[in-house]
Amino acid sequence: MRLLIIGNGITGVTAALTVRRLQPAAQITLVSGESAHHYSRTALMYVYLGHLRYQDIKPYEDWFWAENRLELVEATATGLDTESQTVTLHDGRQLGYDKLLLATGSVSRRADWPGQELGGVQGLYGLPDLARMERDTHGIGQAVVVGGGLIGVELAEMLHSRGIETTLLVRDAHYWGSVLPAPEARLVDQQLAEHHVAVRYQTELAEILGDNQGRVRAVRTTAGEELPCQWVGLATGVTPNLSLVQGTAVETDRGILVDAQLQTSVPNVYAAGDCAQHRQPGPDEVPIEQLWYTGRMQGETVAHSICGQPTTYQRGVWFNSAKFFALEYQTYGRVPARPEAGIDSFYWEHPSGRLALRINFSSEPGFAVTGFNALGLRLRHEVCARWISAQTPIREVMTQLGAANFDPEFYRQHEPDMIRQFNAQFPQHATVLQRRKGLFSRF
Repeated sequence: MRLLIIGNGITGVTAALTVRRLQPAAQITLVSGESAHHYSRTALMYVYLGHLRYQDIKPYEDWFWAENRLELVEATATGLDTESQTVTLHDGRQLGYDKLLLATGSVSRRADWPGQELGGVQGLYGLPDLARMERDTHGIGQAVVVGGGLIGVELAEMLHSRGIETTLLVRDAHYWGSVLPAPEARLVDQQLAEHHVAVRYQTELAEILGDNQGRVRAVRTTAGEELPCQWVGLATGVTPNLSLVQGTAVETDRGILVDAQLQTSVPNVYAAGDCAQHRQPGPDEVPIEQLWYTGRMQGETVAHSICGQPTTYQRGVWFNSAKFFALEYQTYGRVPARPEAGIDSFYWEHPSGRLALRINFSSEPGFAVTGFNALGLRLRHEVCARWISAQTPIREVMTQLGAANFDPEFYRQHEPDMIRQFNAQFPQHATVLQRRKGLFSRF
C-alpha cells in the first residue's frame, strides 16, 4: 500500500507510526511545506521565551524517520486529482497514492480589518509565524493582541518576556467569555494585571493604522481609542485548512466532511485532525476538534481504517489544559461558561485568589458529576474521566476527592476546606472526606 499523508503534525505523524505498526510493508510518505521534521506546535511559545531551542521541540531525532522507513518530502501540496489518485507539489512533482490522508491542520482566522496586511501584523500557528514574530518584535516597545482565548494570553506572555508593553483586546465582558465562567476568568484577569498586561474588555479591533513604510504604527478600537503599537497579534482563532481540496470532489463545509471512520466523500481519501469536520458528532461533541490530544486520537483511529480495520472515532470525556502565566488550568467534561438548567455547580476558591475548583453535577436524578474546572490545582485525568464516564454521584466524588489530587508531594492540601464549603452550600449532599493524598505540607 502506498500511503500519502499531507501534513506532518501530530495527526499525520501518529497515523504514520500506527500504519507502520499495522502494515510493516506499507510505503508511507509525509508531505509538509512548513518544516522537514515533525515538531511540537504547542511548544512554540517556549522557543520564543528562550526556555527551549527548535531542536528541543522535535519529539524524534532526525535519524528516526529513515530508521522507520518514513519518507519525508518538504514541499507544499498544491493540487489533488482524486480520479488519477495523484497530488501535485509546488515544484511540479506528482506523487501517486493508494490511500491519502489529509492532515492539513488549520490556518489563522482573519476578519476584514483595514490594515491587516501591514508589516508587523500576524497570527501565531506555525514555525514561519514564530520566525516572523522573532523578527518583527525585535526592539519594539508596544504591542496589541486581539482576542481573548488561549493564543491571546500566550502571545501576551511571550511579549511580556521581552519587556514589550502589551494591550489585550477582548470582545467579551471577561477573559475567554465563551468558555470560562466569570469567577475562573477573574483569576486569569489577576494574572494579566500582575504581569502588567492591559486589557480592554468589551472592545474589538476596528482598524490597523500604518506608517509611510507599510508597517503598523497603531490600532483603533471600536471604542474609538487609538493605541500606539509596532506589532499586532491576531489571536481570533483558527479555521480548517481547505486549500488543497477546494475545487475537488472532496465534500467540505467549514471543514473536510468525514464519517465516523474519518473517511471523506471520496474513496481512499481520509481526513483527520484540525481540518476534519464530523458529519455526525456525538452527544455534547463539536463537529470540529482542534486540540493536540484529539488530533493524536484521530490519527490513531484513521490509521486502523486506512489499514482495512474500520474503526469508529471515539473521543471520550472532553479535557483540555493550559497555563495562564503562573496559573495552571485543567478542565474535564462539560463546564459551560454560563449556568445550565438541570445542572448544579459547586465552586471553591482559596482566599489568595490563586486556586479554584468547580465541580458540576446533575440536579437530579442520580446527581452525577458532569464536569470539573481546576485552576492552580492539578487533578488526575484518569480519575476525573472515570467519575464522569461512570456518572458517579457528587456525594461519592466529594468523599473520595483526594483520589483526584495530583499536586506535587508536600503541597498543601485543600480538600478539607472544600468539603466544609460543599457541605454548607449543599447540605442535602453533606459528606465526610475519606480519601486523602500524601502528607499535609507544613508550608
